[in-house]
Amino acid sequence: MDQKLKKTPPRLDTVFQLDMPPLYLVTLCTLMRRPILACTAVHDAFRSYGGAGVGLGAAVGRYVIMPDHIHAFVRIVGDMTLSRWVKGMKRQIDGALGAAGQAQVAVPGCQMQGYWQPGSFDQLLRSSDSYSEKWQYVLQNPVRSGLVARCEDWPYQGEIVTLDRM
Repeated sequence: MDQKLKKTPPRLDTVFQLDMPPLYLVTLCTLMRRPILACTAVHDAFRSYGGAGVGLGAAVGRYVIMPDHIHAFVRIVGDMTLSRWVKGMKRQIDGALGAAGQAQVAVPGCQMQGYWQPGSFDQLLRSSDSYSEKWQYVLQNPVRSGLVARCEDWPYQGEIVTLDRM
């Protein structure tokens, strides 16, 4: 029996934030939550793609790369779309994972295989309070997971571009 996966909900055409480009908290998860992301190769690929995106309309601010998911604050401007940014990020990291010897995984009972869960999770941030609150939550992820005692000790985090704090 084939396993059915939920489709991504439709995205709004208009964002109700006319004075500034939208700022999203984006989460990308590995397929079957495999712990394959917390390594230098993925971190370097993420930083490379995030830095290159500024000229293309996607500014990556603060981020944390966990073993099985990535949290990133992304501001989208111009003709860029969040969906296109996510697809490009996944492609960039796919190359790093393949070069590091990580094999793609196949989902049992389904024809799906790869490194990533389909789509991504995102939340539109509407205020500086929301941004600050979300960042504190994301920053503490490695501590809550028992990976480090202090969040500043986690090596797979940082900030590529200082985003306006709204």
